[in-house]
Amino acid sequence: MRIALDAMGGDHGPELLIRGALSAVREREDIEIVLLGPRELLEKHLAAIALDSDPMARISIEHAPETVSMHESPVDAMRKKKQSTIMVGFDMVRNKRADAVVSAGNSGATLAAAIKKLGRLKGVARPGIASLFPTLKKPVTIMDIGANVDCRAQHLFQFAIMASACSSILLGIENPRIGLLSIGEETGKGNALVKETYSMLSQSKLNFIGNVEGRDVYQGDVDVVICDGFVGNITLKVSEGLAEAVMKMLRIEIMKTWRAKIGYLLIRKALGNFRKRIDYAEYGGAPLLGINGTGIISHGKSNSTAIKNAILVAGEMVRHGINDTISTSLDKYSVK
Repeated sequence: MRIALDAMGGDHGPELLIRGALSAVREREDIEIVLLGPRELLEKHLAAIALDSDPMARISIEHAPETVSMHESPVDAMRKKKQSTIMVGFDMVRNKRADAVVSAGNSGATLAAAIKKLGRLKGVARPGIASLFPTLKKPVTIMDIGANVDCRAQHLFQFAIMASACSSILLGIENPRIGLLSIGEETGKGNALVKETYSMLSQSKLNFIGNVEGRDVYQGDVDVVICDGFVGNITLKVSEGLAEAVMKMLRIEIMKTWRAKIGYLLIRKALGNFRKRIDYAEYGGAPLLGINGTGIISHGKSNSTAIKNAILVAGEMVRHGINDTISTSLDKYSVK
């Protein structure tokens, strides 16, 4: 399969993205990578990286002379930059020249380009963005994490269906347990949107276990958490900030005394495993669900490991036909 990689997206430039692509093709022999960006620039970066002949044969370049910056308006980008990397990438998917797009660039513009070029799956009111969060047990899938800040109950209900399909395919969880993020576990808790969504989910055949609070997300007792994009994005950013702050606070405390430094030497491996467990890079990227194709949005600060894993996640989505699963699930679980 061919994965189109936005080689100009993210904060670190093409080199780390190309190294991530190289790692992905080395790990999976059935993956080819098409780098999207200015051809001359990407050729220089490729030439500067020592590549052996086999993976190099599975990396090519598609010329895309324009780039959408992180702070650029998605609407303006769609109108003014027809040859941007993300527009070219999703155009390749539409024309069957690629199977998926991975981008660490402007997430709003990436979603807008996906919808413009590929459209929505039949029956999907609004596509959204899912993300995998670490827990005490298996990772949990949360949707939406920022695509739709104003939602209706129908949208959240469909997020539950799509995120459940994603959880099954990417994590191998059969009949995922679905929770609705609210301010309390009781049925009557939450705003009007949560209450209406609760009613729809409880009447469906989905494995809905009820409301969950923020503190429940990381316990691992629920497989899918549903919320609107406003709440989901805050949850994502608070979680990232907390993980980073915890690691910094640990380093500060360790450096205060020689006893703490000796203790660190004894638990260094455990701390390394903990850091890896909470590192977003280990989870690849955030799948775009509900579009008529496959797309992954990666963190702007993605390193080569994160890009490699995002490509592998895209491959899994294509390999297992996630959109067919979503379409079947929409027919199966929708409340008539």
